[in-house]
Amino acid sequence: MDQDQRYAGALDRILELVVLLHEDMTKSLAAQGLSVSRMTLLWTLRSLGPSPQHVLAEALRVTPRAVTGLVDGLVAGGLVTREPHPTDRRAALVTCTDRGAALLDETAAQQREFGRQLFAHMPAERFDGLVAGLDDVLHTLHGLGLTHQPGVTS
Repeated sequence: MDQDQRYAGALDRILELVVLLHEDMTKSLAAQGLSVSRMTLLWTLRSLGPSPQHVLAEALRVTPRAVTGLVDGLVAGGLVTREPHPTDRRAALVTCTDRGAALLDETAAQQREFGRQLFAHMPAERFDGLVAGLDDVLHTLHGLGLTHQPGVTS
């Protein structure tokens, strides 16, 4: 097998991994009445803390209108609230509810468990090699100008 075939085979594996993980995540979130976009907003809110919608739009690299739709859905699901902004009466702060925070905690625990299921059986040297290889791939992608831009739809 020549080098180009090896590269193509490696890329095929990465693409299969991406598809499998995306399908699993989409199904898991749908079972909770969520979309990937809504969960991305929740994770962003967890990182930023209570935030105006325009700040969330900037962080997610989407339009304020897209964030409005996402927040509306999360408010309806009892996962976030819109609270009056303490210094800008034209703005509202989007804040996780206790239910939203509990969902994020549960999701983080599920991710840790999934990580254990995926990697605990792997010898340490092989795991370290996998992580180093993934770091190399990500570094190359970033060098090619690719960056993480969450696709957000309501």
